[in-house]
Amino acid sequence: MVICYLGVGSNLGNRRKNIKLAAKLIGALKDTKIIKESKLFESLPCGGPAGQPNYLNAALRISTHFSPLSLLKKLKKIENEIGRIPTVRFGPRVIDLDILLYGDRFIHNKALTIPHPRMFSRDFVIKPLTEVL
Repeated sequence: MVICYLGVGSNLGNRRKNIKLAAKLIGALKDTKIIKESKLFESLPCGGPAGQPNYLNAALRISTHFSPLSLLKKLKKIENEIGRIPTVRFGPRVIDLDILLYGDRFIHNKALTIPHPRMFSRDFVIKPLTEVL
C-alpha cells in the first residue's frame, strides 16, 4: 500500500455533500482506505471565469494499491459519477479531485504531475493538506 494525499474541491451545488460523496466513493475503491480527512475550508476561486461561487476544499490521506495513473483514472470516473462536466480551465465544478502527493514519487508526464504543480502556491490546498499529513 502507498500513502497518497488528495485534494478535493467543489463550488457548484451542495458543495459539502459533493465532497462527502467523493470521499465515500474514494473509500469504497478496492484496496483503498481513507486514513484521515481534513475539515472543510472555504476559498475564493483561483483563476477561471469571473463570478464563480466560492469553493469548499478538503484533503484526504489515503492508502492504495493503485498505481498513480490507475488512481487518476478512478478519480476521474468518480468526478464523472458525481456530475462533473468539463468546461473552461479553472471553471466552476461540482467536484475536483487531484492527486497532490503519491508516496515519495516524482512523476512528470503528459497525463500526470506529482507533486501537484500548483499546490505549494495555493493556501486552499496547503491548509487542508497540513491537517492530514
